[in-house]
Amino acid sequence: MSITIYFSSVSGSREVKKQQTEIFQFLDSKQIKYFVKDITVSPDLKKEMRDKVGNPEALPPQVFNGNKYCGDYQAFFNAVEDGKPETFFKL
Repeated sequence: MSITIYFSSVSGSREVKKQQTEIFQFLDSKQIKYFVKDITVSPDLKKEMRDKVGNPEALPPQVFNGNKYCGDYQAFFNAVEDGKPETFFKL
């Protein structure tokens, strides 16, 4: 399985940028390989992300392990706070 993160390379929100960076840094620090899908490249990618999440208003970052939805930044943050980030990423 592979971790995929839907993200936005062009965001007017500092909060979104910060959240994305935290997830990337965590994965990099644990040497976990991941793929990124930039939703700003194509409206189809944004639609794909929202369809997979099941929320027509979902914002990046959204994390998947294969076809399994892991969650958004808040779910990631909660898992890290609980000391169970591997559970979040379904590793």
